[in-house]
Amino acid sequence: MASFSERSLWQNGPFPGSFHDFPRQNPTTMHGPAKRSMYPVTQGTSVLGVCFNGGVALAADTLGSYGSLARFRSLSRLMKVNENTVIGASGDIADFQYIQETLKQMIIDDICYDDGHGYTPKSIHSWLTRMLYYRRTKINPLWNQIVVAGRNQGQNFLGYVDRLGIAYEAPTVATGYGAFIAQPILRDAVEKNPNLSADEAERLLVKCLEVLYYRDARSLNRYELAIVKNDDEPEISNVKKLATNWDVAAYVKGYE
Repeated sequence: MASFSERSLWQNGPFPGSFHDFPRQNPTTMHGPAKRSMYPVTQGTSVLGVCFNGGVALAADTLGSYGSLARFRSLSRLMKVNENTVIGASGDIADFQYIQETLKQMIIDDICYDDGHGYTPKSIHSWLTRMLYYRRTKINPLWNQIVVAGRNQGQNFLGYVDRLGIAYEAPTVATGYGAFIAQPILRDAVEKNPNLSADEAERLLVKCLEVLYYRDARSLNRYELAIVKNDDEPEISNVKKLATNWDVAAYVKGYE
């Protein structure tokens, strides 16, 4: 019969006086590469942005989808960064929350410097491109598409950056499913009227949100709107509700 010291305290357990070596938990015995999250969990869908005469407008719904489940219906995906910049995000909500906390600390540090300089919309966009590209190079990306909107020294700014670090500036921006459905509507409106007013820009975004609500299964009819204009501080509206009409549903056949 084996002595007590020669028996495990439980199957595959340690001998007395030693530690249990859980498979792939002890760094000295782990094999293979470290694993990252390879897909987002709770996600937000489209963010829409458009420049108008004297400012920029952003809009996004308030839904966080857990897979195909419309789990969180009151999530804000717009953030006021400072007195001249707003950002909006599609993709993983947890990653966006990490970006928000990082930006908040950057702004606090900048205020503490008290050197008379601050972050502009363009500098915020530039920093995000480098941060997201850096995370990509570490094979640990932040699963987001970010829209940066702002106005500085009388100039509008509207930029886009995604998890790969791909970035650009444009008079209209749409992320997620909106890049396929809403972007053509936005571009057509701006081409026909390059000097949109603030009210016209808001109506245009609401129209696009209605189209997305009908077409995108991961969207919601509750939304927030952010306006940056005339070098004033950005304003993010309270949650609004789209006026929708489903009477046409009775005429849709073959999708029951």
